Amino acid sequence: MTGEHYFTAEPATTARRREVEFTVAGRDYTLASASGVFSADRLDPGTAVLLRKAELPAAGTTGDLLDLGCGFGPISCVLASTAPSATVWAVDVNERAREFAAANAERIGAGDRIRVRAPDDVPDEVRFAQLWSNPPIRIGKDELHELLRRWLPRLAPDGVAWLVVARHLGGDSLHRWLVDEGWQVERHASQKGYRVLRVGR
Repeated sequence: MTGEHYFTAEPATTARRREVEFTVAGRDYTLASASGVFSADRLDPGTAVLLRKAELPAAGTTGDLLDLGCGFGPISCVLASTAPSATVWAVDVNERAREFAAANAERIGAGDRIRVRAPDDVPDEVRFAQLWSNPPIRIGKDELHELLRRWLPRLAPDGVAWLVVARHLGGDSLHRWLVDEGWQVERHASQKGYRVLRVGR
């Protein structure tokens, strides 16, 4: 890979700020974003499908939830809003993404429950009741597999992961790979060329 990508740790491009508006489960969100962050101009279509088609946590959900590759934080903000008793870990390698995710957590009044971290800064002992991700397919297959091998085993015994992957970017092959790795995988939904996968033990 050459040049900068949304998975660049420290983007050097000028941070041109913008606002991203979207609605999930009847709640309107207006979040801050900037260039150098994944899908800086809008809610990514895959993320939109994930939040519309996956089973959002119930209001009484407790424990730790993971937003893997959080970007500027749309998934984290939705999870924190729908599950006000849970702790959400918003994890991204991109420093600018983390800055905006933290700012957006404050913006929605959940700064005390959304813990924005670099991957290596999440305590090893934390286990997740749910993992949510629109994973960074474009880092390459080997890197993606390494990423999932790192984080999926950190699900609690009855935990579940919700992933969204575009079919033309390998959604079905990822499904098969996860099964080969020993996970229970269900294609929960398909919409607009995206697969929403439910992954458990």
